[in-house]
Amino acid sequence: MQSVADSLSRLRTLAESPVVSKLAQAFQAAGFELALVGGPVRDALLGRPVHDLDFASNARPDDILKIVAPLAEATWDVGRAFGTIAARVDRETVEITTYRADSYDGETRKPVVEFGDTLEADLVRRDFTVNALALRVPEIKLVDPSGGVEDLMGRLLRTPVDAAVSFGDDPLRMLRAARFAAQLGFEVAAETMDAMSGMRETLKIVSAERIRDELVKMLASDTPRPGLELMVHTGLAELVLPELPALQLQIDAEHRHKDVYEHSLTVLDQAIGYEHSRHPGAAPDVTLRLAALLHDIGKPATRKLEPGGAVSFYNHDLVGARLARKRLRALRFDNDTVDAVARLIELHLRFFGYTDGEWTDSAVRRYVRDAGDQLERLHILTRSDVTTRNRRKADRLGFAYDDLEARIAQLKQQEEIDAIRPDLNGDEVMSLLGLRPGPDVGRAMKFLMELRLDEGPLGAEEATARLAAWWAEQQAQG
Repeated sequence: MQSVADSLSRLRTLAESPVVSKLAQAFQAAGFELALVGGPVRDALLGRPVHDLDFASNARPDDILKIVAPLAEATWDVGRAFGTIAARVDRETVEITTYRADSYDGETRKPVVEFGDTLEADLVRRDFTVNALALRVPEIKLVDPSGGVEDLMGRLLRTPVDAAVSFGDDPLRMLRAARFAAQLGFEVAAETMDAMSGMRETLKIVSAERIRDELVKMLASDTPRPGLELMVHTGLAELVLPELPALQLQIDAEHRHKDVYEHSLTVLDQAIGYEHSRHPGAAPDVTLRLAALLHDIGKPATRKLEPGGAVSFYNHDLVGARLARKRLRALRFDNDTVDAVARLIELHLRFFGYTDGEWTDSAVRRYVRDAGDQLERLHILTRSDVTTRNRRKADRLGFAYDDLEARIAQLKQQEEIDAIRPDLNGDEVMSLLGLRPGPDVGRAMKFLMELRLDEGPLGAEEATARLAAWWAEQQAQG
């Protein structure tokens, strides 16, 4: 955390920013309180960038709308039932919520919405003390009813009220604890962690979509590992991503890690490192990170003891791809993400055959074709999968992949590899062979594509001759 002087300076700068100042003056003129709450206050105190401006007020939603509408380019009242009015002011989106004093029924995450009268009561119903902070404006007064500043200094996550009560009100807060541990690098207080373990089954009432969103935010952080480890330690992962703790049971002598679980977390760490080095400044690639985390989840189902005590995991890439599809669909990920992650897991072992002997150009073309638009992610995943402590072996694999990428670049330049197509199109095939649309056309196109990959461009005349010969052979075989 910054020095006290720096933190106070940042709070003042935030309070005096044009949007905050404009809103503060408008609410004060109307006779209502206004305070920045939660994330923006926490991040300002930590010296982190402030992205979202969330406010709380004793004004009711109708009053908020009346005050904000004249200042805003647009307003939204879709959260009116929960007391929230959103607006765009000076091209910045803000949310203003009436003080709340909600209660929960313990069976769903939907609160019985009750408006409150004081800022302090509103703050203590929030998830963690470091988020139960407010900055009154325009007077610039910090409000901290539960010791959030002290916890910020101690880098500690703790609930404002008894953790069992807080998590009983909203079980998603347990996953938020893991997410904040990853995003902020904070430790979770012992009593809070105990409550997470003891109440993990209550997470079952939370929708898959909300769980997915927390997992995505965690993976998008620079260091998701602490959050994932906390999920496994508390048993939350058994409900959210059971394939992950299952990896702890599998010893992986090849990678010389304690277990496949540790290897998978290391691959995730390394993938994030490659992301930053190869694409500095780019947005976090959650799809790649999911593939890195899940790339070996097929190992428990494929583990086999071999003669001499060796352990094998044959086809764990294919099994893992199927398991990943099933899990990500259960978490309501979109189809593009599911397909991409499954494809990367399916292909993550392909490169290791390259070190057994130099691939032909046709093998390189197939590698690129099979990866499709996931090629760059596959490059990173494959490199990240090298976690051996044997420096000589690691260097050999690294140099081999350098060579493969160089060959891909060379072939791409020579042949525009991304646009590889058979020398004849479907209409030409049907005309030459006298076919109607159907499976035979697909088989003929596959034959031509294999020729193209193996031998490069043939030209229409040669391709026609080779197709005719192939078709005659097919007809002769009945």
